[in-house]
Formats: sequence, C-alpha cells, structure tokens
Amino acid sequence: MMTAKPTYEKPPYEELVRDHGIRVWRVCRAILGPADADDAWSETFLAGLRAYPNLPTDADHGAWLATIAYRKAIDAVRARQRRATPTADIETGPHSAGLQPAESTLGRPGAGPDEDLVDAVRSLPDKQRLAVTLHYLADLPYAQVAAEVGGTPDAARRAASDGLRTLRKRLANPTSGGPR
Repeated sequence: MMTAKPTYEKPPYEELVRDHGIRVWRVCRAILGPADADDAWSETFLAGLRAYPNLPTDADHGAWLATIAYRKAIDAVRARQRRATPTADIETGPHSAGLQPAESTLGRPGAGPDEDLVDAVRSLPDKQRLAVTLHYLADLPYAQVAAEVGGTPDAARRAASDGLRTLRKRLANPTSGGPR
C-alpha cells in the first residue's frame, strides 16, 4: 500500500511578518542605525512579499527572511557610503570634538544597555559584526553565515567567536571600547 506524501501549505504572508518581524528587525538594527533599520525592515518584507509565491513550501521562512534582511541592510550601508554628506562647516562636525565617526558610544550619558550593546556590535570589524548578527540574531547556521559573508564555516565560527570576545571586553569595560 502506497502512502501519500504529506503536502505543505505556505502560511499567509501576514503570519510570517508577525512571527519573524522581530528577528528581521534585529538583523537590520545590528547593521544599521534605528532610522535606517526601520527602512530596511520594510524593504525586507516588501521584497519577501514579491518573492513569496515562488518560495518552496518547505523553505525555512525565518532564515529566508533573515537573509533578505541582511542583504537589504548591506545595500543600505553601501548606498550611504556612495552618497555625499553635505556640511555647512567642516569644523562643526564630530571631528571638531576629537571624535572619529565610527567611535563607539559605550558609556555615553543617557545610553541604555540596549543602545550600548547595539553600538558595540556596530563597532565590530565587518566580518565579525556580520557573523555575530547572522548567527546569533538571525539564527543562521555557520555554513549559511559563511555563504553570506564569504569563507568557510570554520572561518565564520571563528569570526563570531572573536566578535563575542570583543563584545564581552567592551561591555565589561566601556571606557576601553572604541574601534581599533
């Protein structure tokens, strides 16, 4: 007697937004600032909506959306780097106070613990930041992190490990936490 294969139906797209919205926002926020993260979150779900009809029924929806979010966030970073930043007076920016643009704001007055963590993650070197974000926030396996970032799963694991070690040091002693 032959047994029929189970058929899978895709859940309504609204259900994916509800179930994975926080995860997607965390990926975007780890790479971008708050305003840009909101835009990348929206772009992620718009792109997902367009692609959803062609997604296989047995796909891992969370990993699929996290990958889209990662790519949208990276696109936003690249777009920001290409745009010129108008300034009225070059001496009135953060450089005039002796700060570098990428300096962490750990321990700044008014910064809460979540802001300190986000700032610390954003100050990591690119590969470490992306490995930590994709593995720990997006729950992607190291093989998939390696495919997104480039390299081997072992290299992705090492980058995530190095990133966590740096985060622990920076969060334990915020005054020593600027980028190297």
